[in-house]
Amino acid sequence: MSSPLPSRTEGPPHVLISGAGLAGLFLGILLEKAGIPYDIYERASEIKPIGAVMCLAPNILAAFEQLGLYEELMSFSKDAIHSTYYTNQLQVIARNDTPDSDAIGYDRILFARPELYDLLFKQIPPGKVHFSKKIVSFEQDQEGVTVAFGDDTAVRGDILVGADGAHSGVRQHLYHELDKQGLLHKSETEAMSVGYVSLLGTTEALDPAKYPALLKKDCVTSFIIGDKNTPYTWATSTVPGNKICWNVIIQLGLSSLADEDVGSADWVTQDNKKMMESIRQFKTAYGTMGELFDVTQADRVSKVFFEDKLFQTWNHGRIVLIGDAAHKLLPSTGAGAVNAMQDAVLLSNHIYDILPTSHKNIEAALNEYKEERFDAIKDQYPQSYISAQLLYGH
Repeated sequence: MSSPLPSRTEGPPHVLISGAGLAGLFLGILLEKAGIPYDIYERASEIKPIGAVMCLAPNILAAFEQLGLYEELMSFSKDAIHSTYYTNQLQVIARNDTPDSDAIGYDRILFARPELYDLLFKQIPPGKVHFSKKIVSFEQDQEGVTVAFGDDTAVRGDILVGADGAHSGVRQHLYHELDKQGLLHKSETEAMSVGYVSLLGTTEALDPAKYPALLKKDCVTSFIIGDKNTPYTWATSTVPGNKICWNVIIQLGLSSLADEDVGSADWVTQDNKKMMESIRQFKTAYGTMGELFDVTQADRVSKVFFEDKLFQTWNHGRIVLIGDAAHKLLPSTGAGAVNAMQDAVLLSNHIYDILPTSHKNIEAALNEYKEERFDAIKDQYPQSYISAQLLYGH
């Protein structure tokens, strides 16, 4: 007589990760170290990391050290322990110093985002990241989850992780299925709030004789906050390689240039130039923004919308969300990437503890991950709103 219990194996679960961004790659590295089988599926044909400057707080750096990546991370980073805030006429408003590393173990660090992506990507063994794999559907049952892609291929695994960003395809499909079953809270279907748009880039290597701040050991970060007639905030940061990362943040609804194509994932070079021309005269500690634009390659300029929403449903059955797919924070506190990586650490710990690999144990592990992370994320939203209002306006 056959057993009524779901099948189970003694080996670890096979994890399917949707998204080869920072969250997906970091999870892959953790699973690799733990000896847990996994594959990463990315919808794009190649990855072009969006963003210029990026910071990591001390509360994730211990994980890099444990993974043996800390020294290489620091090779392209600068300590970000001082920030200065100016009016648009470069009058000092305030200065901010972070706690000394002697007190908390590590300094806050800053670097060019593509450098971190390259570091993480090269830790993944060849053949583990599959490109041009757009998920079109998935089905889960008591024995596993089957994922179908747009190229008419499919894979079978034990857990599907949506690490595919704020507009997560995994989340959208999961919510669609839950909604059909009457299991989805109505708030989950509400659109994310979009309050700001940012234009950002990284210059080519510059001459330290002209820009002596590049020679300083620590990162030099400046925020210039516009007045009531200038609904912009712009910032510059020095990074290793004698480069300057810059960004300009605009309040939506206050600039027709900012409102164009809201929510679009793409912004062609001509549109970038249109906005850049309108803000060339903005002052910085290094001359005007226009002078920085002139030493920035066009393909190093990106447009990013600042969206935010805390989703309530992070998992169901064998499906689970991490990073921006579960919680999109405004970048005003610089916590988005840190939170995504912390998600990956906690999730990998819970996956490691699954034994045997039964549907019941998988579901319990994913529930525990969500319960452990949700309140910690929720508590950060008020701070991100206050910081955004102070830095970007409202």
